[in-house]
Formats: sequence, C-alpha cells, structure tokens
Amino acid sequence: MNILITGENGQVSRALQSALAGLGNVKALGSQALDLRDGDAIRRTLARERPGLIINPAAYTAVDQAENDRDTAWAINATAPGILAEQAAELGVPLVHYSTDYVFDGSKPGPYVEADPTAPLGVYGQSKLAGEQAVAQACEHHLILRTSWVYSLHGRNFLLTMQRLLQEKPALRVVADQIGAPTWAGTIAASTRQLVERWQKGQPGAWGLYHLTAAGETSWFGFAEAIGAQLREAGKPCATLTPIPSSEYPTPAQRPLNSRLDCSKLAREWGVAQPAWGEGLLQCLRGG
Repeated sequence: MNILITGENGQVSRALQSALAGLGNVKALGSQALDLRDGDAIRRTLARERPGLIINPAAYTAVDQAENDRDTAWAINATAPGILAEQAAELGVPLVHYSTDYVFDGSKPGPYVEADPTAPLGVYGQSKLAGEQAVAQACEHHLILRTSWVYSLHGRNFLLTMQRLLQEKPALRVVADQIGAPTWAGTIAASTRQLVERWQKGQPGAWGLYHLTAAGETSWFGFAEAIGAQLREAGKPCATLTPIPSSEYPTPAQRPLNSRLDCSKLAREWGVAQPAWGEGLLQCLRGG
C-alpha cells in the first residue's frame, strides 16, 4: 500500500516517515513536490500517486506571522486539507489530519474534550479549525488528531530554542500561566502507527475527531525547567529561570492559557494511550 505523507521536512512528518516504515510504501512530499497552496497541484499529485492512505501533518505554524499573512495560513491550513479530503473520498481511502489546541480560547477551567465549543483567538487557530471542518465535511473515513506544544530534535521548536538560550544566557524569564502538554513528535508518530495498524487489520475504531497529546500537564516554565534539569545532569551550563505571566511577554497573536486536551476518547475508541510528557522528553533527548 502506498502511504502519502505531506510536509517532508516537518517535525511530525519526519517522525512519521520512520514510525510507519514496514506498513507500506511510505512517500513523503515536501513543498517542492506538493505545494499545498496550489489546489490543482494537489489534485494532480494525488491522481498520479494514487495513495491507499493520506496523512497530512503539513501546516502553516508561524502563529504570530499568521496574523499578517492570513492568505497563506488559510491556503495551507484550511483550503488544502479540504482538497486532500475531497481527493481521499474520491479514491476511497482514509485521511489522517493533524490539528491543534489553538482551536480553543483557553478559558475552560479543565481539560478540553472533543465536543467542547471552539473559539480560536487568532488567525492560526481559525485556519486550523476551518481545516478540521473541511476535512470532516468532505471525507467520511477521516481522523482529525488535535495535538499541542509539539517539539523534536529537528526544525524550530521550544525544546531547541530553550536548549540554546539556557546555555547562552545567565537568566531567562519564561511564561508560567499557559498550561498544556508538551508532545514529542515521536509520540504522535508512534500513536499514528497504532491507529494505522488497527485500520489495516480491519479493526478500526470510530472515524472522526480525537485529541492526541502526551499525558499530564505543565507550563512553558515547567517545560523549560525540565529541559534545564537535563542540561545540568549532562554537566552543561544552564541559566537561572524566573516564571512570569503572559502579560509580561506580549506577542502579536494571543495564546490560550489552558491548552489541556482530554485524550480519553482516543484510548477508549482506538485503544491508543499516550505516555507522560516527561517520559516523551527523555526519550526524545536520548535520540528516540
């Protein structure tokens, strides 16, 4: 079976390429081979490749930049997933699509469940929500997997930024009132493999929308502390950390204060549970 993955060099795409090995002929297409801003190109590529499964981790993830680049964010995060879903339906194959905690405004006191009302605070979240809706409308056999705070040893992410800054600076101030679950791209890929295996064995759970993050919760400050602890354990320099509220670190796009996602539905329907976020961090730092 041909498995087509978008976003060849993205964090989740890279992890998927490794994790799905052995389940089929895995082919990842970057922006040069598959420009998600070009609907006709998407249709031509899928007609040529004729995949048996489409997985779409590609996204426009520059949250602040999206505020001034709405058209590009919308094309990649909203329009393209809808076209991928239409093509998946025409081919009669499933689509796995990834979304985000940013579809919520973060005002709920506890973890969000899939049925909670959405209310994105900025263009990024709005475009990702529109992508979810387009996928759900166009393709019956779909999985939309909302995740949060994704990191890996590749690309641009909080882990790599903190590792650098903690060793360069004597002191750092880090936001402590945004709460969520740092989720290693390898965790997302491993869980996706379990989902694909169940489908291939003819034992899928219900199609639809699910939350998929690491278990547990922390703040960005807590995540930074955990990264710093690993640096100190390795005998490397580490800055002093001070917690601050979001109000002291203004950004063009507002972030949800509560990014906690309840993942019990995925465990119940598909039998896929997630490791604790700290466990994922250690596994990532050990090279997977």
